[in-house]
Amino acid sequence: MNFDPAELAKFSDLAHRWWDPHSEFRPLHEINPLRLGWIAERAPLDGREVLDVGCGGGILSESMARRGARVTGIDLSEKALKVAQLHLLEGDELPVTYELESAESIADRQPGRFDVVTCMELLEHVPDPSSTVAACAKLAKPGGQIFFSTINRNPKAYLFAVIGAEYLLKLLPKGTHDYARFVKPSELARWSRDARLRAEELIGMTYNPLTRHYRLGQDCSVNYLLRCVKDA
Repeated sequence: MNFDPAELAKFSDLAHRWWDPHSEFRPLHEINPLRLGWIAERAPLDGREVLDVGCGGGILSESMARRGARVTGIDLSEKALKVAQLHLLEGDELPVTYELESAESIADRQPGRFDVVTCMELLEHVPDPSSTVAACAKLAKPGGQIFFSTINRNPKAYLFAVIGAEYLLKLLPKGTHDYARFVKPSELARWSRDARLRAEELIGMTYNPLTRHYRLGQDCSVNYLLRCVKDA
């Protein structure tokens, strides 16, 4: 199966803090409105079947459900999914279902089911990201859209995403990221083409440590997002 036990354990140990906006997951809470808005502007979510791959505690899953989507969130962290399910029960009744499953296994069972597939901040944590990309492509309907976000691999990305975020600004716990697993946009584009996806949009996400604000723009040197379409 396409997962790293050490990576899984790392996030499982923090799962109880997933919905604390001041915890180690603060960056996810802060970027969620940006990534949600970007997705919703390009793929209207109301009434759509959406799969959130690597959903963790459900921050993006719940947000998409509030936009009217019927969301399935999958993850291999049982602890994270329990947190997601508990938070779902404590809040408004939303059309979200959580499953302990990998993208590859659900793709074998339910190919072509989803209008929209999201895979955010996951590719840099799995041993074989190309397999995850291929599974996401298989899960989308013809004409469906797939949204990825990950971290570029270059000296600037190491400086900002590892040294800066983990050691200097302490936005993330030390050891959150392994630089060797960062993904160049050219690599992600190639895996997408191999999976018969058409890359439609590449956009960057930057962080200003002075204002503590994130924004989307043209700078893809560190964090970036890729939108693909599965041709009919």
